[in-house]
Amino acid sequence: MRLLSHPAALTLALVSTLHQPTRPLQPTYQIRFSLMPIHASPLLLDAPVYPADRYAPLADRLKQLFATASDVVFVQAEAILALEATASSIARPGTAALNIVTSRYGRYFGSWLRRGGTVVHDVFAKSGKPVSIEAVRTAADRLGHIDIVAAVHGESSIGALNPLKGIAALARSRDALCVVDAVASVGGHTLDMDSLGIDMMVIGAQKALAGPPGVSVVAISDRAWAHIGETPHVAPSSLSLASIKAAWLDQGRGALAGTPPPLEFWALEAAIDRVEAEGIANLIERHQRASMASRAGLRAMGIEPYIADDGAASALTTSAPVPPGIDGDALLESAARFGVALRRGFGDLDGRIVLIDHTGVNATFSAVLAALVAYGSALRSLGAPVDPGKAIDAVYRSIAGG
Repeated sequence: MRLLSHPAALTLALVSTLHQPTRPLQPTYQIRFSLMPIHASPLLLDAPVYPADRYAPLADRLKQLFATASDVVFVQAEAILALEATASSIARPGTAALNIVTSRYGRYFGSWLRRGGTVVHDVFAKSGKPVSIEAVRTAADRLGHIDIVAAVHGESSIGALNPLKGIAALARSRDALCVVDAVASVGGHTLDMDSLGIDMMVIGAQKALAGPPGVSVVAISDRAWAHIGETPHVAPSSLSLASIKAAWLDQGRGALAGTPPPLEFWALEAAIDRVEAEGIANLIERHQRASMASRAGLRAMGIEPYIADDGAASALTTSAPVPPGIDGDALLESAARFGVALRRGFGDLDGRIVLIDHTGVNATFSAVLAALVAYGSALRSLGAPVDPGKAIDAVYRSIAGG
């Protein structure tokens, strides 16, 4: 508690001490007072400016995550704005897009394309499931000419993984731009932008990379730049990749336009330092192992993951069903009493699934084990006939490679 009625802030701390361990524990409390001047600035309020000569090297390091020689540009905002800027920069009247919708993010992208005049044909997946490549091919065959194919790769909000290789191959076969939201897959799944023929890829660092949420990145091929160059834009604009190109790439990749947030860029650089130290392949493997361990633990308890196909599941989250007769809110509350915050399902999945998070720092043996034991114990406390103890051995064997 901080008292701000005096030039110095008064901090009160309650410290518990325990008497005589042979008797019932009876906590007593001591009150400690310390004076902290209000004008003492936390380090976060005095962050050094991110130097202009570090942006280009940082962009080049990020290219390694995309496995691309394409241009990489920064969007000084959370990834949702980078996605909107991507859609706004390629949408124009006279173009047609095949837009794959497996969550609200696909719906958003389609609406942004429509706003720019593109005729959008949505391909909807079943609720909470990845799209099938057969459904995408059927829709493409029905449409004929396509200029843009857009998809989310990993869906951490539902635990799904869309078939990127097949989607990219279809786009190439139609000579269409392939645009991918990889925010929830970079660092958890292999991304090889150039070999797949992807033209635009958007990432944020806040998920598997365990980085900051306030700056995002778009990788853009020469073919995509050509398309963007033919699209009318109002400049300058935060929703114009052409504006970013003119202000940064075309100026030699020095200082960014505007007032870049230094904390976000220092944090992004630190995240890339950690990724490089671990190795991107090792980071991906850690997420894959965490995902498989989570799914093995569920099955050991007799519960099939909501997405049964292991190859169609996100490595960042696992969707676990809420069994019939179990109240979803009660399940979440009960799990929280075990110290684990399971995530609730989105939209019509609310009350039907919960999400086990193994993203970034949570892609570990201990985090997966804690989540599964909490989920199983919560179900058991609500009357479901499950044995969370079976998950422990299954997770161990999965992590150990047995």
